[in-house]
Amino acid sequence: MEISQIETYLKSSDSQERLKAIVELRNYDSEVAIPLLLSVIRDREFIVRSFVAMGLGKKRSPEAFAALLELMQFDRDSNVRSEAANSISYYGEVAASHLVAAFHRDDHWLLRRSILAGLADLNCLGELLEVSICGLDGDDVTVQEACVDALGLLAGTTGQESALEKLLSLVKADWWRIRARVAKALSKYNDPRAQAALTHLKQDDDHRVVGAVLETFMT
Repeated sequence: MEISQIETYLKSSDSQERLKAIVELRNYDSEVAIPLLLSVIRDREFIVRSFVAMGLGKKRSPEAFAALLELMQFDRDSNVRSEAANSISYYGEVAASHLVAAFHRDDHWLLRRSILAGLADLNCLGELLEVSICGLDGDDVTVQEACVDALGLLAGTTGQESALEKLLSLVKADWWRIRARVAKALSKYNDPRAQAALTHLKQDDDHRVVGAVLETFMT
């Protein structure tokens, strides 16, 4: 699609045409694409803003990064904030401190899971440990599960002692899904305390937790 057509579509009252224009910008260099993406960053439709955030992660520049930070902090829709966080992680380690700050500031489960995934992809293990411990203190079970999984990634790293202590504190968690995730995470630790905890979980009252433990022995 020619730029003139893209510009026309971006101004259309039809959100589908605006979306099509944003998708077409993937075929253009950042110098061309970013100003056009920024022209619709405050679109009334959240799906359009989400696509803008996605595009700004692929067509990177300092201006695009600043725009993504604004979306992650201020957009009213959690889907947009989450997509912005995902795109921010494409900018490398410079993104880590901003993602951590957003995790502490915003407790929406979708955003927090995006941040956990982003920090894991960036291999920012200290930051990953920090937000995982924070997330486990929250109320959302889906975030807690993702945090447990993240702590499993810290086995063999400088943060493994703190991560292991947190995992051991969850062996008797009320929710069976957390205990099952803890079992899988503990299986990655070559530590007598982890093995003792797995032995305990193998006798869990919930067969699904027991199954998770047995599964770790087969992998």
